[in-house]
Amino acid sequence: MTSTAGSTGAPDRPRRSGSAGASGRLRRFTRAERLVHRATAALMLLCAGSAAFLYFAPLAQLVGRRHLLVVVHEWSGLLLPAPFLLGLAARSFRADLRRLNRLAPYDRQWLRAARRGTPGPRPAGKFNAGQKIWAGWIAGAVPVMAFTGLLMWFTGALPWISRTSAIFVHDVTALAIAVVVLGHIRLAYRDPEARRGMRSGSVTWGWARKHHPQWAEEEAARVRR
Repeated sequence: MTSTAGSTGAPDRPRRSGSAGASGRLRRFTRAERLVHRATAALMLLCAGSAAFLYFAPLAQLVGRRHLLVVVHEWSGLLLPAPFLLGLAARSFRADLRRLNRLAPYDRQWLRAARRGTPGPRPAGKFNAGQKIWAGWIAGAVPVMAFTGLLMWFTGALPWISRTSAIFVHDVTALAIAVVVLGHIRLAYRDPEARRGMRSGSVTWGWARKHHPQWAEEEAARVRR
């Protein structure tokens, strides 16, 4: 059964600050997690932006320095996994990775409700099913992009894979990533509190109960202990 605001019995202001910040806000992301997100976003924007200037002639003419764009594109792509790998040193980041890697029974309910367009709160833990699918998609797409990019960079490294095939897979995957990332940005733009949570690290209890009720219940229980 889906929890709604107020159903957890959690106080508006937690009695201790273990999982909440000032003014009764609930901590959602640590500084390490926010830095990983920002660094990954910056590298992805560099990679996508340089690719756009390389692929579209009108944009390429604005810059003119094709070699520089190639270098920026190659190195921003190669460095893209670096924030993730560095983030593994943080316990909070590893804990959230475990959450992202597990689909709970209520995630299936979330997906059914999303598919049918059912209004109202949907059951979700700290990350909803859509966010888990998004994370899995990016985790799979980035290695594909890096591998095909290296094949294009070091022509002949694997002679049984043609450069044409590597370019095709690279371009198709890049287009799919662009569409998914734009959807991610659009959803984030529509939710100011979610953006504030990524910026400051904390969200309101009301937002958590509405969008991530199972997670809000877990945190409220921890506060009461």
